[in-house]
Amino acid sequence: MDSQREALQRIITTLANKDDEIQNFIETLNHTLKNVQVNTTKVMIDLEEEFGALQATLDEMKASMVNKIKQEQTYKSQELQNQLTICNNALESSEELLDYANRTLSTNDPEAFTKAAKQIKDSTEMKLIFTRAGVTMAPAFRLSLKPKISDNMTHLMVDFFHEKQMLRSLKFLPVPRAPEIDLADCLVADNCATVVWRMPEEDHKIDHYILEYRKTNYEGPPRVKEERNWDIIDNIKDTEYTLTGLKFESKYMNFRVRACNKAVAGDYSEPITLETRGFNFTFDGTTSHQNLKVDDFTVEWDSSGGKGQESRIKGKENKGRSGTPSPKRTFVSGRPASARTNRDRFTGESYTVLGDALIENGQHYWEVKSQKDCKSYSIGVSYRNLGKFDQLGKTVTSWCIHINNWLQTSFAAKHNNKAKFMDAQVPDKIGVYCDYDGGHVSFYNADTKQLLHTFKTKFTQPVIPAFMVWCGGLNLYTGLQVPSAIKSLQKGDGGLGGSENSLTGLAQ
Repeated sequence: MDSQREALQRIITTLANKDDEIQNFIETLNHTLKNVQVNTTKVMIDLEEEFGALQATLDEMKASMVNKIKQEQTYKSQELQNQLTICNNALESSEELLDYANRTLSTNDPEAFTKAAKQIKDSTEMKLIFTRAGVTMAPAFRLSLKPKISDNMTHLMVDFFHEKQMLRSLKFLPVPRAPEIDLADCLVADNCATVVWRMPEEDHKIDHYILEYRKTNYEGPPRVKEERNWDIIDNIKDTEYTLTGLKFESKYMNFRVRACNKAVAGDYSEPITLETRGFNFTFDGTTSHQNLKVDDFTVEWDSSGGKGQESRIKGKENKGRSGTPSPKRTFVSGRPASARTNRDRFTGESYTVLGDALIENGQHYWEVKSQKDCKSYSIGVSYRNLGKFDQLGKTVTSWCIHINNWLQTSFAAKHNNKAKFMDAQVPDKIGVYCDYDGGHVSFYNADTKQLLHTFKTKFTQPVIPAFMVWCGGLNLYTGLQVPSAIKSLQKGDGGLGGSENSLTGLAQ
């Protein structure tokens, strides 16, 4: 009976998953069908705009050519008119001189004839030269009897035969094919994601690529109805791109890419899903000391004793947390496993606050930065059974590094009321690495990845991030992956600094 029930349960689970896949596919089809109409309207508008632009270009070219012809007509007409005026004036002068010469020939008075002939010969260079070839004008009146300008306008004729043929051969612009993302070459590390793709065939007309990505908690193909919209990286010239400085508060990221030429973008590539899980948690205000003012990623010393803090915590509990809970967060009785009732909050001189996520297995990493002029703070992990009067590092169930900037500066690793003081300079930001299965808690300079200290132990219970603050504040950075540099150090077991067994007694 039990085996049949288990088999039936597996079938139900399989059918439910299949129904979910089919529903997602139906939504994809409906979305695609809607986009067909929208995109058809868009390309029709684009086509009208292109032909309108072509017609405008032709009209502009026609107006320019008509203007050129008119300019040529004006130039030639003016040149011919000038030549015609000169010739008419010369003809009039020639006729007057000819008439005067004819009258002189009919004169019988030798003295008058001689005088007239001399006047004709010497008159203001408007005389005739008698040569064998006949009568020609003097140099000042020598005219070219050939038009300076031709009436030919054929040099302004056009022949658009080839252009017409070209226009008749117009086709739709080839759309770039969808790129193919090389899943094997994609890499997620150090809170960066590198996506690599290629074109199915070489295309020299590709101008750039557009990469789109979004975070999701679904492992399968991207869904149409998703909480987050696609983020866009445009104008990528290469066939790979690296997104840096990401916060991995979700389990996965979807990626897709499209190629663009000068005029049109192609289809999207087949989308891929990459796992991007990081360790996510926030400060748990329900555990914090009354003198600590807590926000999700900030804790500050509050000398007023936390007045008003209770109402903020209760409001937060009633409202519930927005976003996606950490995959490592465990809930007990409807609240995070780390949460305490108000009466169990840290008190006395234990200025402590816990994280809201348990670590029960695996490797995890987060970073903490102290605010300016913070007098004293501790960073580490502990079991959940840390007493409300307990201080980090003074119990067998807590491991931390402690920085004291009050009166005199000290930098020490603490556990079980023992301390090992370190000569290293206190970094601006400290990275915490917890390998639950390997039994390591290591502290690093978050910027240089220099190892500060490592505790070696064997965890017998889940551990939880723990913090102490006095006169100052801390900023928390989560959603981080274990940095590659730290993985390499841990893999080689290199530089695993002092263990708990090497700690010296802590002066009281």
